[in-house]
Amino acid sequence: MKPYKFEPYLKTTIWGGYQIAPFKGIYTAQPNIGESWEISGVPGHESVAINRGLVDDVDEGLTLTQLIDKYKGLLVGQKVYKKFGNKFPLLVKFIDSRQDLSVQVHPDDKLAMERHGCAGKTEMWYVIKSDVGSKIYAGLKKSITPEDYERLASPDPSKRREEKGAAENPLSSEGDWGRLQDVLAIHEAHEGDLFFLPAGRLHAIGAGNFLAEIQQTSDITYRVYDFGRKDAHGNPRELHIEQAKAAIDYRVWPEYRTSYDSTKPTSQLINCPYFVVHRVVVQVAQQVDFHCDSFVIVMCLWGEANINGISIRQGETILVPACENVLYIFGNATFLTATM
Repeated sequence: MKPYKFEPYLKTTIWGGYQIAPFKGIYTAQPNIGESWEISGVPGHESVAINRGLVDDVDEGLTLTQLIDKYKGLLVGQKVYKKFGNKFPLLVKFIDSRQDLSVQVHPDDKLAMERHGCAGKTEMWYVIKSDVGSKIYAGLKKSITPEDYERLASPDPSKRREEKGAAENPLSSEGDWGRLQDVLAIHEAHEGDLFFLPAGRLHAIGAGNFLAEIQQTSDITYRVYDFGRKDAHGNPRELHIEQAKAAIDYRVWPEYRTSYDSTKPTSQLINCPYFVVHRVVVQVAQQVDFHCDSFVIVMCLWGEANINGISIRQGETILVPACENVLYIFGNATFLTATM
């Protein structure tokens, strides 16, 4: 079984930019592309297999769900198939933020299942490039209570009274970005930066960042603040102030940026219950075996190579079946890989 390629889903967003198409080496007149969903099992946006350069490819045109149903554990891994069935557990994207994204939070598995009947959303960001001075917002730098949060975030003036124990100077209006910044941890972004975002962590991608995102298959997002932006119909975008209150992790952590050894040809970036991510740098040839019963997602960040007989270049993503998941790489390129 050769690795699979899929048609990307290019998503126009209110904050999207213009870098995704040239990064991927494709032409499109589609404006403000904020996201390219590279491999997705999200209902309604399931990835469709495209030609891999094989003669008479019988799997071309099948959705990811159909492929899993056809090959089961051979494609995703026996343990993965036993746990998730035909649902693909990860969603991987490239993201281009021309403007700041909304400040948001995602529920964990328990809360998401109670409210939405689906998985929660833990994710990670790898910064591919960033403009000088670009920011990443991740986590809290000041300890606040759920009541403090409600006063800070609520557009309802009656909930912004100063009371004993409340955060100082609560928001005077939804547009007062400064007060929310007072409690958010703000990080200057640089190429190669890594941020792990467990469910419950308040976060936002700042303007001028181009990054790769790997996450649980879930599209549940609670917006806390959106800079007063309006949708295509001129209406303010929906906020989820109350829903987010129970989802937020109110703890302050000593560090939110994740460190790793960038000098190694293969470096483990993240190892959590939902995914294991490595950065792989190949300069001529390399064999990589993750010793796992899992598919391998490979996102090419730079260069070009051949992996298990399939060509891949910057901006492309492939899915390597679990039954053939030792990577034989020839070329000069940098990748992110994701397994279970």
